[in-house]
Amino acid sequence: MKKVVLVSTVAPTIVLVRPQLAENVGMVARAMMNCGCSSLRLVAPREDHLSKAAISAASGAQEILQAAQVFASLEDAVSDMSCVMATTARLRDMAKQVFPPKLAVQKTNKVLSKNGKIAWLFGPERTGLENADLDLADYLVQIPLNPAHSSLNLSQAVLIMAYHWWSESQKKSLPCVQETQLATKQEVSLFLSKLDGDLEANGYYSLVDKKDRMKRNLHNIFIRMNLTRSELKTLYNAISFLKKKINKAKNTC
Repeated sequence: MKKVVLVSTVAPTIVLVRPQLAENVGMVARAMMNCGCSSLRLVAPREDHLSKAAISAASGAQEILQAAQVFASLEDAVSDMSCVMATTARLRDMAKQVFPPKLAVQKTNKVLSKNGKIAWLFGPERTGLENADLDLADYLVQIPLNPAHSSLNLSQAVLIMAYHWWSESQKKSLPCVQETQLATKQEVSLFLSKLDGDLEANGYYSLVDKKDRMKRNLHNIFIRMNLTRSELKTLYNAISFLKKKINKAKNTC
């Protein structure tokens, strides 16, 4: 009898950032299959995710490994996402909201209900995610554990998050709202590039020593908003309107 694979097409995408061991990637696939998740992305993996070790560790979930997408950079891996959540054991000095797993799942389902795509980031086994990785996240997720020993295996971290999502998804189906589709990370990034260009052309980033910090603070404002495509279009129109007003004022002087 052919094995029936039960996975959800409306589920968070699991992104493993620079995973080190093929066996751990295989065990992540197994944890994902346990909880009905199917979309796996790997960023610069050290070992082959289709090796014998990985497939053996997947224990029947090799379909997820075979369908996994590999990316050279995290930016590319999340470019089509509407929202990104990053798991971290250590809270950094960042102006980002931090959720425990249950609240992270509630936020995840809100994004999914609006036709958005959401990624959950998990860092390398030894070091976890770096600050540069966390910069790309809208929210941080921390799994509350014994502070004297809070270290988790990569697949354990994925299983905890995926189980919370699976448990919640069994209670009710996710409604689909067509008219409020969230903007992807790539679309937001293009908007921010245009905004940066217009601001720089008008001298906003004139303080060289503060330029990077000013950009990061400004970007975080828009990243935290989970903009819809309609809202992004409104922002483009507003900027275009202001530019026309400025140019008209310059020409009349």
